[in-house]
Amino acid sequence: MAWLLVVVAGLMETGFAVCLKMSHGFTRLWPTIAFACFALGSFGLLTLSLRRLDVGPAYAVWTGIGASGTAIYGMVFLGDAVNTLKLVSISLVVLGIIGLPLSGASH
Repeated sequence: MAWLLVVVAGLMETGFAVCLKMSHGFTRLWPTIAFACFALGSFGLLTLSLRRLDVGPAYAVWTGIGASGTAIYGMVFLGDAVNTLKLVSISLVVLGIIGLPLSGASH
């Protein structure tokens, strides 16, 4: 259950990163409000997951999901550049995200 919270928190991190861009420096109201909601939800779920998980692997998975999710979203929906090195790099991050929970990272 704790890893599920980390996954959802990581997806919410993607949401707050995208909304941060859409807020244009907090000058647009609704993306700014969405940013705040996603950020609070993401940090809140991560905090709950840390009751059961080691901080290093949980934080790494959280940031990995957020970073790779944001990069993928940018390429698919925002016109960010796509190239082989970027796709390979994201794949390596995803492999790390899968590997850390399998390493038995909990206390």
